[in-house]
Amino acid sequence: QVQLVETGGGLVQPGGSLRLSCSASGPTTYSINFMAWFRQAPGKEREFVGRISWSTESTKYDDSVKGRFTISGDYAKNTMDLQMNNLKPEDTAVYYCAARYGVSPSYNAWGQGTQVTVSS
Repeated sequence: QVQLVETGGGLVQPGGSLRLSCSASGPTTYSINFMAWFRQAPGKEREFVGRISWSTESTKYDDSVKGRFTISGDYAKNTMDLQMNNLKPEDTAVYYCAARYGVSPSYNAWGQGTQVTVSS
C-alpha cells in the first residue's frame, strides 16, 4: 500500500506562485511507477494536471498548465512537488496527489487533497 499526503495549498493572488508537495509512504513505495497531480474545481469533474515517471523522470502536462506548472520528484525521498507560477483564477481547485504503483494500469493511491484558491 501507498499513502499520500499533500501540503502547501493556500490563497494566492492572480499572477502569483505556489508550491505543493506530496509525500508517499508505506511498504510498497518501491513499486511506484508514476506520480501525478489532479485537481477538481467546484461543480466540475476531477481533471489531470500532470505526471512524472518515477523511472525516467519524464513529465507530461495538461495543455492548460503547460509552461506555468512544473512537476519534480525525489525518488529517494518519495516526494513530488508541483511548482505553480503565473496562477490564474481558473486554477482554483482542490489539488490531489496520486500514485500508480505495482501492476495497476491506473492511479491506485490518492491523497486527501489540498485547496488552492487564486483570487484578488
